[in-house]
Amino acid sequence: MKSIINFRPVHFFAGILLVMSSSSCNDFLEKEPLNAVSDLVVWTDVPLVEAFVNETYATMRTGWPNHSSLSVTSDESFARERDGAHLIQRGQLTPSNLGHLNWTWGHYYTIITKANIFFDKLQGPNLELLKSIDEKSVNRMTGEMKFLRAFSYFRLASFFGGVPLVENVFGLDDEFKVERSSYDAVMDFVVRELDEAAALLPLTHEPAHKGRITKGACLAIKSRALLYAASALNNPANDKVKWQKAADAARAVIDLKLYSLHPQYSKVFTEPFNSEMIWEKVMNNDVLRQETIERYFFPNGSGGHAVTVPTHEQADAYETKNGLLPKDDPTYTLEQFWENRDPRYYETILYDGAPWKGRTIEVFLPNGADSNLGNEGWNASYTGYYTRKFVNEAINGPGSTNSSSPNWPYARYAEILLNYAEALYQLGDEANARLFLNQVRARQSVQMPPVTDTGAGLLGRIRNERRVELYLEEHRFFDMRRWKLKVPANTSLMKMNVALAAGKKTYSFTPVIQFALPEHMYLLPVPQDEINKSSVLTQNPGY
Repeated sequence: MKSIINFRPVHFFAGILLVMSSSSCNDFLEKEPLNAVSDLVVWTDVPLVEAFVNETYATMRTGWPNHSSLSVTSDESFARERDGAHLIQRGQLTPSNLGHLNWTWGHYYTIITKANIFFDKLQGPNLELLKSIDEKSVNRMTGEMKFLRAFSYFRLASFFGGVPLVENVFGLDDEFKVERSSYDAVMDFVVRELDEAAALLPLTHEPAHKGRITKGACLAIKSRALLYAASALNNPANDKVKWQKAADAARAVIDLKLYSLHPQYSKVFTEPFNSEMIWEKVMNNDVLRQETIERYFFPNGSGGHAVTVPTHEQADAYETKNGLLPKDDPTYTLEQFWENRDPRYYETILYDGAPWKGRTIEVFLPNGADSNLGNEGWNASYTGYYTRKFVNEAINGPGSTNSSSPNWPYARYAEILLNYAEALYQLGDEANARLFLNQVRARQSVQMPPVTDTGAGLLGRIRNERRVELYLEEHRFFDMRRWKLKVPANTSLMKMNVALAAGKKTYSFTPVIQFALPEHMYLLPVPQDEINKSSVLTQNPGY
């Protein structure tokens, strides 16, 4: 039977041909014209199957500050001229308008479809033939595709709750209507696939394969998936068995003894394949996938576009060196807001007066170099802050050809320590929760005072540590929802204004955007187009 794919069309052969035509596989090019590659040839040729897997890797989105970043849809950052993101921040999503997140359903089902095609074709005689040629590569690719399918279903469940669970390629005579599986059923599938992938994949890869999925990546995403599954949104009865599974999964990564915190926080994000990175997407080796981070983040006074900037709420989440939030520290004053802060504050955020490339940041009005009256004022920050994290300050005059493209951090060791701390807290083991939380705070370049809180205070410290440590890494969007955080009515995300007069600066705050997170928006609406295609596909409550 001729097969067709489910949910979304994927240009299967086109993707392979694109990868192959940009590779050095000249032996393939000599075999058969590019416009005449048969299905049989693809699935009996190891390099062509590898090309299909590579093309699936390439499909995976990152969280860089472009039109699909999750970071600009929470309360941690604001993006200029991103109306779709603002729609989400204001709590105005509808099934017909997912705004900044309209890519989610189709993107992950595209990857799932690619994986389903892979497993449909790689069985029986094809599988036996390929294993006889290179069993090690076939096992690795099988593990990779299991992982990518599991990760995609995990993301879908995190966005939408239960979704249609499709493991096979549809045939011409098959019924296309598939009901939503329960959240628990999807997550059981995710964990099973991750376990199977982990058994097939190595702990490390040789240099030529760096950036590929490893056993550690499987275990790290399993840790995250089980943490989400145990959280309030998905575990309303607070079943401790689920929290124990989350703790065990995080511990499994720790017990690999393969990863460690990088001593310098800022270099975690600029040094590829450092000791802290568990899974990262390689960006610099493919011009089609490069990001121009300095152009996105540099202040306008240095030629940047400042597209994504921290909110004042994010800036105020960084403690003072006394280990207290600014609002709780009697020594804190707004007039010296930058003094004695968590070192990650300085490595993450640029503020008025911050040292920067041989000068200081000038957000002040009138005529500050980085204000809306400075160079290219239309690119000035809307919040009074700029992003320093991920940036290579050695870059001069950022542009499309003069910006770095650091690897995207899908998973790193600091998250695992925080996952473990949170799960242990929920299991009542506060002593060890503090122990692993304080490991993150004791990073050589950070050295924040150890947390000694207990009870609800300790939970608050764990949650705030995630906000600070994982800024712009696409965790905050999901954390707010899985914790079922309540956002007070009439909440606004704020801008810091700096006025300079007679040599003295004064500070004030004005709203940048209204922020809302209504309870029904803990899950996204299923896109109306998908509902219209199937009479059995139901909508999430509240939409």
